Amino acid sequence: MVHRVVVLALDGVIPFELGIPQRIFKIARNLGPVGEGEPLYDVATCSVRPPGPVQTDADYSVVIRNGPEALAGADTVVIPASYELGPVHDEGRLTGELATAFARIRPGTRLVAICTGGYVLAAAGRLDGRPATTHWASADHFQRLFPKVRVDPDVLFVDDGDVLTSAGVAAGIDLCLHLVRRDHGTAVANDVARRTVVPPHRDGGQRQFVQRPVPEPRFATTTAARAWALTRLDRPIQLRDMAERESMSVRTFTRRFREEAGISPGQWITQQRVEHARRLLESSGLTVDQIARQSGFGTATSLRQHFQAALGVPPTVYRRTFRATTDVRG
Repeated sequence: MVHRVVVLALDGVIPFELGIPQRIFKIARNLGPVGEGEPLYDVATCSVRPPGPVQTDADYSVVIRNGPEALAGADTVVIPASYELGPVHDEGRLTGELATAFARIRPGTRLVAICTGGYVLAAAGRLDGRPATTHWASADHFQRLFPKVRVDPDVLFVDDGDVLTSAGVAAGIDLCLHLVRRDHGTAVANDVARRTVVPPHRDGGQRQFVQRPVPEPRFATTTAARAWALTRLDRPIQLRDMAERESMSVRTFTRRFREEAGISPGQWITQQRVEHARRLLESSGLTVDQIARQSGFGTATSLRQHFQAALGVPPTVYRRTFRATTDVRG
């Protein structure tokens, strides 16, 4: 029996995310000897209102042919991100339209959220006590708004059985491919990935994409020490030398540094070395051994350990994903 997927398009929906489940599920075909080539999913899009235009976050609207009644027949409901969630995003509560639409969903229906679509599931109480993820830039706000949800900001998606959530934007592709793999096996999922021209599985999680600058200090009493350390990341940096730059004892400097930066001097130095290695992996042709020396880790083994701990992937995988190239051919 064909699995019915209904995608809920809300005002301000991101067109790219709206198209992900349409593309991934619609091209999934039976590869077995019986019924080969037959579609495995039936995909429809609906609105919380009667059929009509829904404004996207771009400069155009999309015409939705189904109203909220389509949700009643869904085996899986997918909620892409929207930039106009209103009280869902600001107060953690559903609008009247959304609450009425959600009431149509049958018990046992699989619920899937892409990116900040997870706000809708959380506001509906469907994520209480469950693990979930969302776009890394929204993770802290999401956790504050929904303290009952166990937010993991580092992963590309979370599969909690009948409720699944993904990280930002393109992670929706990873999640939908995962669902195809879960429903119909690796061969079908790989076939969909090949025809979509995306990898069937991505290494690592969100951490490799996150920009995490050190918080700006509230009081500039350790600025000189930090500026000095940044000029010598490739060499040993002693805590007492940093303290001397600010004419402080090691104990006072450590306390002030933690108050201002939110982390210890040692953690900050490691963080800066990882960031330096990250930039070199993206922009240079240096070997991993050379980058390890230039970033102050000394050996490739030490670099790999710290890089993996910070970003969730080894340096070689990160370089394959982010390395800039001047030889781009269409």
